[in-house]
Amino acid sequence: MSKKRWLALVIALGLLLVSIGMQFFSSMRTANLENALDLQSAGDNWKEKVIDNGSGINKIAVLSLDGVIQDTTPSSFLNTPSYHHKRFLEMLDKAGEDNRIGGIVLRVNTPGGGVVESADIHDKIVEIQEQYEKPVYVSMGNTAASGGYYISAPADKIVAHQATLTGSIGVIMESINFADLADDLGVDVNTITSGEYKDILSTTRKMTDDERDILQSMVDEMYAEFVQVIADGREMSEDRVRELGDGRIYTGSQAHDVGLVDDLGNLDDTIELMKEEHDLASAKVIEYEYGPNWSQWLGMSMQNMFQPESDILGIKNVLRENNGPRAMYLYTQ
Repeated sequence: MSKKRWLALVIALGLLLVSIGMQFFSSMRTANLENALDLQSAGDNWKEKVIDNGSGINKIAVLSLDGVIQDTTPSSFLNTPSYHHKRFLEMLDKAGEDNRIGGIVLRVNTPGGGVVESADIHDKIVEIQEQYEKPVYVSMGNTAASGGYYISAPADKIVAHQATLTGSIGVIMESINFADLADDLGVDVNTITSGEYKDILSTTRKMTDDERDILQSMVDEMYAEFVQVIADGREMSEDRVRELGDGRIYTGSQAHDVGLVDDLGNLDDTIELMKEEHDLASAKVIEYEYGPNWSQWLGMSMQNMFQPESDILGIKNVLRENNGPRAMYLYTQ
């Protein structure tokens, strides 16, 4: 091999190493390792970040729920943070099982989400209250609507900011129909099904009256469950819940006036309220954060480096999920 070819090979190898190094350090920044150095270990991959040191041995755990409540696979698509359903349930379990945790404050900032996922969180909160006899308070953020209110309903106390958007009590199921557009463009869609209703909510044909009745009955059934959850959690009559739960949204102040929230205030106010009402004045206040161990982080970094198509796959997953109809406890604008 000539000297020129050897030189070209060395340069190419050098450029490859530089590229890998840049991606590696970029992944380090994304992982936000600086914050991990200030965290105290809470076992497994969960870390405790101290918000208020306190002077006692008891603790109040602040758990944050941000984003749409969906059990979907996290993606690196656009590097945007997303709600992780499995991790949030694990976080609730950990706070419930820890004998040093005397109370839990949920910081809820979500427009809602899936019916099943919302029920998962609701049931876990009730389990913590009954099995571990721990108070659970909710501090509502900018939005705590629909599924966000569903999971808040069983709380021992709900505190909202006066400008919080909450309510939107109800169920929604929707899909896009472009049958007329397909006709205009001369697009012919051939569908073969095993039964009359197999392609219910199809995007390529108009919905029949029978199909609408079927879907409406499903929505009504899930709405009845939503009503019962609020009736039990807020000790309201079913009629009163249905009167308030017509899908409209409320500000925090309006929700307080009609009895959907107990007090007005921010997260600090909610923590202080729990301290006063449950003899936790000297409790340390901590917040759980998820920090994968080194081997897990390195594995994710390597995967990101050698799978450049991951963002494309993320787009495909989003499109695939949105194409399938599902009932949601979700506030949409």
